[in-house]
Amino acid sequence: MTGPRLAALYVFFAVLSTLANIASQWITAQLAAGLRHEIYLSMVVGTIVGLVVKYALDKRWIFQYSTHDRLHDARTFLLYTAMGGLTTVVFWAMELAFDAFFEDGRMRYVGAAIGLGIGYLLKYRLDKRFVFVPVKDPSSP
Repeated sequence: MTGPRLAALYVFFAVLSTLANIASQWITAQLAAGLRHEIYLSMVVGTIVGLVVKYALDKRWIFQYSTHDRLHDARTFLLYTAMGGLTTVVFWAMELAFDAFFEDGRMRYVGAAIGLGIGYLLKYRLDKRFVFVPVKDPSSP
């Protein structure tokens, strides 16, 4: 699959992952209300949830990538996570900037959505080049 259909599917999955991220952040924020560093805890939880959702969708539907075994899958996920490091900085910076700039605490989630959108554009290119690259099955001759 290539072209506009792939781009639309990628955007759809980015939206799903963003919703999972922000929903889990909101739930965590409600559960951790009153804690001094609630925003950071909720950002970490949201990042983990969004990462797992996006990895599963990208691996199967965007890159049509299959791993050979659990170890290969773990290595692929770790590389996927590493490539997400830069994009996570963009996402967190936008969320924190919106939280600091606007008096309405809900605006932090708008910043998160914008940061995630920018991050996903970068992440696709990184994942295509470094993560989901064909490898020879070690058990094949």
